[in-house]
Amino acid sequence: MLVKDIMVKNPITIAPEASVLEAKDLMTKNGINKLPVLDKNGALVGIITRNDLMKSSPSDATTLDMFELGYLLSKLTVEKTMSRSVKTVCESDTVEEAARLMSDYSVGCLPVLRGNILVGIVTESDVFASFIRMFNTRASGVRATVIMTEEPGQLAKFTAAIAEKGGNIVSIVSSDVDSTNHRMVTVKAASIGIDDFKKIITDCGAAVDDIRNV
Repeated sequence: MLVKDIMVKNPITIAPEASVLEAKDLMTKNGINKLPVLDKNGALVGIITRNDLMKSSPSDATTLDMFELGYLLSKLTVEKTMSRSVKTVCESDTVEEAARLMSDYSVGCLPVLRGNILVGIVTESDVFASFIRMFNTRASGVRATVIMTEEPGQLAKFTAAIAEKGGNIVSIVSSDVDSTNHRMVTVKAASIGIDDFKKIITDCGAAVDDIRNV
């Protein structure tokens, strides 16, 4: 799955010279928490989030009255509050790469660029939703987490054995474990019983880390 498959196309944006009050109103009106900031040429120059707006607001201990606060906030621009260092992705990047960037740089969204043109935005919620689809979490079946030897053909042998028992694999993913010569495989299969699944794992020389009906 690629970024283009999950991104929000043509996201709502704001200009750097707009006030933070305008940014807040735009977020509230549209039920969003992030706004890419585009200059007059349409180039991405930053991003402003609801957290940025909260940081820019006066503390509760201020002695200013509401009119003074409103005046100050109306003069405070997005340009002075936004984050200028923005991590971005392309439409053709994978969802996994987008998730890695969000994790590595502790950001909750990534503007999507086509060349220098903003064409979308992908958020943590979009990535979570895509993982639900990729792992087919709403499908019922037997879900097993298996530790198997890191050898060519082991995974093929395992999946072939499931098929021979009439099992239909609906999702499968592998990941590293602490041991360099083993791999963790999480697989969900329909049309197969848990006892048959356990026997397949044992016959393949693998170990069950977890197995359950879901």
